[in-house]
Amino acid sequence: MSQAHATHGHHDQDAYFVPHGSKWPVFASAALFVLMVGFASWLNEVSWGRTVFFVGLAGLLAVLFKWFGDVIRESITGHYNTQVDVSFRMGMVWFIFSEVMFFAAFFSALFYARQFALPWLAGEGHGVETHALLWPDFTGGWPTNGPADIGGSFQIVPAWGLPLLNTLILLSSGVTVTIAHHALKAGKRGILLLFLGLTVVLGCLFLYFQATEYAHAYHSLNLTLGSGIYGSTFFMLTGFHGAHVTLGTIMLLVIWLRCAKGHFTKDHHFGFEAVAWYWHFVDVVWLALFLFVYVL
Repeated sequence: MSQAHATHGHHDQDAYFVPHGSKWPVFASAALFVLMVGFASWLNEVSWGRTVFFVGLAGLLAVLFKWFGDVIRESITGHYNTQVDVSFRMGMVWFIFSEVMFFAAFFSALFYARQFALPWLAGEGHGVETHALLWPDFTGGWPTNGPADIGGSFQIVPAWGLPLLNTLILLSSGVTVTIAHHALKAGKRGILLLFLGLTVVLGCLFLYFQATEYAHAYHSLNLTLGSGIYGSTFFMLTGFHGAHVTLGTIMLLVIWLRCAKGHFTKDHHFGFEAVAWYWHFVDVVWLALFLFVYVL
């Protein structure tokens, strides 16, 4: 496809669409640089760090808004053929795979701490000398804040309270987004908007209860990021999952607005499918979290 065709909006459906001269990658890189400089400065208690961080964040959000807007316009004006659709699907599959590996690293850290590091510090296996010389009184029960009682004593969050409720909420949201998907393929616009809207509401409800749980853990249970290995792995896993739920809820809201504007048809709706795949991934990760962090 020639530069002239791309510039004037004429596109051959048999050609693979490649956008020309996009300025957004450069702007996104600049915004990310400002954001990270501000974040690093904020952590080091530099006076202007917080302000620079939020300036970079605002710039990044503005760039993403405009960039995604361009992609949406390219989609609804018919620039994407079947080959481009396949590329998008492959890209989403690899993205979700990278997310699986991301969470696998944190689950592996939890497994290593529980199954290897803790028994060694308590004197089992190769840890006999370490236990005898450094931590003779450490028994190694889980959950633990370590042999030095880092952060003081704490209580764990009961699995059968808010965590169970949030599990039911996320499982329900997986059902509602699936119903919305079937409604889209059947051309039932009202059911689509209703159940996709319910999915957004359930995502917000999950985040509200997780924030409530965090506040209770910090103020009443003394369970914090500084509460040894259990506290750090607990908040790293649940916190990153909460960040993914936040992003997923925003994406679902954008898709709801696009559905309301009629951007998708029963045969062409990969934008919807991509977000649905992501949301189901978030559900599966939470089930693993609930079992290995809260229950076991």
